[in-house]
Amino acid sequence: MAKKNQQAWAPTNGYTRRSDQESGTDQSDHELKRKKRIKLAIYIAIFAVFQMIVIGVFGAVVMKAKTPKFRLSNNVQVQKLDTNQESSPSFDLSFTTQVRIKNPNFGPYKFDGTTATFTYQGATVGEITILKGKAGMKSTKKIEVSVSLNSTSFPNKASIGTELSGGTLTLGSSANMKGKVELMWIMKKKKSTNMNCTIVFDVQPKTLRSLECK
Repeated sequence: MAKKNQQAWAPTNGYTRRSDQESGTDQSDHELKRKKRIKLAIYIAIFAVFQMIVIGVFGAVVMKAKTPKFRLSNNVQVQKLDTNQESSPSFDLSFTTQVRIKNPNFGPYKFDGTTATFTYQGATVGEITILKGKAGMKSTKKIEVSVSLNSTSFPNKASIGTELSGGTLTLGSSANMKGKVELMWIMKKKKSTNMNCTIVFDVQPKTLRSLECK
């Protein structure tokens, strides 16, 4: 009788052991899936943060329009520098140089035509015309110009003689340029830039002494 009871319970005990094993396997699979989901969520979060950093840097650096620099080149070639220091002091000056528009942006700068004015002690002694054009992305546009100046219309002749007797001739140059920066071919931002230069010539050797622009 005891043997029959043991035989009767044997299949039930075997089934219980198999159920425990299957349950343990299911729990292990569930734990692996949970860990995989956690890793995936971490990767997605890291990628999202990285994308935000990239977009922030892109917006701050690439999509920010900077003001171009508008200057005269110090590569000045004097063609004529005639002066008179006697009864009616005067000067007659011609030279060639370059107008440079330096564009620091990640897109072209299209500028309008403008006029650069040359002055002596605040009075206009000459002008040059700068035609409209374009400075490419992260590049400098160089424009060759010829400048002719004289003191014919300058009223205070005595002050000219005072400076010329010291061996120098000091001039100013100023201009305002307007244009648009085109960023990534989708955005256009207006940008204007100013030129303000001081030019000093040596009268006797008829050469450029200094040229400083702000």
